[in-house]
Amino acid sequence: MNLSNLEKIKGNKRKAKRLGRGYGSAVGGHTVGRGTKGQKARGKPWAGFEGGQIPLYKRLPQIGGFRNPTSKNVRGINLTKLNVFKTGSTISPVDFVRVGILKNTNKLIVKILGGGDLTVKLKFKGFIYSESAREKIKKSGSTIIE
Repeated sequence: MNLSNLEKIKGNKRKAKRLGRGYGSAVGGHTVGRGTKGQKARGKPWAGFEGGQIPLYKRLPQIGGFRNPTSKNVRGINLTKLNVFKTGSTISPVDFVRVGILKNTNKLIVKILGGGDLTVKLKFKGFIYSESAREKIKKSGSTIIE
């Protein structure tokens, strides 16, 4: 036996209750089965209604404006902060995390800026540079490895 073999039982289907057809329908006359008074008796609240509290779409922070998907996260570091490295060492953005100049380098481009003076000779690898920083790096005797 399976569901396709079952026969319908005669008189097994009840008619749906007809609401709102006057006092003769035996459903309550003017209340028509909705109880008395109140919001649900008078109609259906709109979809975003939350009982009078501020609805979700108004509670969320408003995100507006244009977000450039090709923008780059650039962090600038002045030359004076680089005097903590030993002379002759090759430095990269990862070394900044090790020394404590930066917290991390995730999705970050480090730009060397020309603020201050560089007193040690270093080899730079993996940075971008401002024009004044390039001049001061060459004056100090340091080299830029591209």
